[in-house]
Amino acid sequence: MQRTRRTPLSDPDTSRAGDTPADPTEPADTASAGSPSSPRAAGDPADATGGDGARPRRPSWKLVALFGAVGLLILFLDQFTKTLALEHLTPGEPVNVIGTFLRFNLIRNSGAAFSLGAGYTPYISAIQIAVALGVIYLSRRLGSVGWAVAFGLLFGGAVGNILDRIFREPSPFHGHVVDFLQLPNWAIFNVADMAVTSAAVLLVIQTLRGIRLDGTKELKK
Repeated sequence: MQRTRRTPLSDPDTSRAGDTPADPTEPADTASAGSPSSPRAAGDPADATGGDGARPRRPSWKLVALFGAVGLLILFLDQFTKTLALEHLTPGEPVNVIGTFLRFNLIRNSGAAFSLGAGYTPYISAIQIAVALGVIYLSRRLGSVGWAVAFGLLFGGAVGNILDRIFREPSPFHGHVVDFLQLPNWAIFNVADMAVTSAAVLLVIQTLRGIRLDGTKELKK
């Protein structure tokens, strides 16, 4: 008679009823998960914090676009108003706009802003070109609206006067800048000069407020 093989009711190698089998992939010490010694996940906001506690911002293309828009607007206004001044004004014949407070008085300036530095036109041209290129280079780090507007004003004003020096008479890089705005006890200027001056004031304000180029703020110690 053939003997039948019986199936054991329980396997000694298996866990007892009610016991949960240990997961070999589970760490032995779950309390260490997320501990300071463990590396932070990529993109953790805490990693974006700078050493001084200020969180640096990534360069914003919106701020770069703002910088470009302000610069192009100033450049357009500067060249447009200079064209109108050349067409409708005569040198030596000022026109009162707001009494004697504001006059249109057309002159050709061989110097820098506000008629300063006459006779150094090539050197002034080189400095203004260097400023314009430097502003473009630094604009990649913009993280503040104030800095973006200031850079736009500075760029538009510098390029506006550079175009005069390159393309206007008497010769390239010796061209005279068109000035036509006059205030009492003040040198005659143009829109580009106004933009450069406004940029300088805005940059000083941003610096005094402790706002860096990238938008972070200096912490007072």
